[in-house]
Amino acid sequence: MRHIDFAPLYRSTVGFDRLVNMLDHIAGDDNGFPPYNIERVGENEYRITMAVAGFSRDELSVEVKEQTLTVRGQKEATSKDREYLHRGIATRSFERRFQLADHVEVKDSALADGLLDIGLVRNVPEKMKPRLIEIADQGTTGAPQIEQAAVQS
Repeated sequence: MRHIDFAPLYRSTVGFDRLVNMLDHIAGDDNGFPPYNIERVGENEYRITMAVAGFSRDELSVEVKEQTLTVRGQKEATSKDREYLHRGIATRSFERRFQLADHVEVKDSALADGLLDIGLVRNVPEKMKPRLIEIADQGTTGAPQIEQAAVQS
């Protein structure tokens, strides 16, 4: 159950729809399935690992649209002939969304041992990276200097 109402933000802001939608998504209900980890594996590299035991490669999809990464699992219906005494392995379909920061791109994905790994990389454009500006001496700024001609009287 959500305790925060973001409706006033929609009425009083212009151009911040994405931010409000992100806050709304974060505050939304999350059933926690499937469990996942997010880790930093390098200065500009990340990995999302999702526990998707019981799902095959054909039953999973990874999609990126705009700044949203969506992982879906569509499990085929099991036969009704089985009678379970205890059913602890989740086989329900799921959809998990992740909001990606600016300049973060999906690099690859792999499925092994019931874990889906999604590699992410942040590619910051050169013009946005910090750069060092050399400090020149006052006399070497390259600005034209006006020389005063000696006046003879």
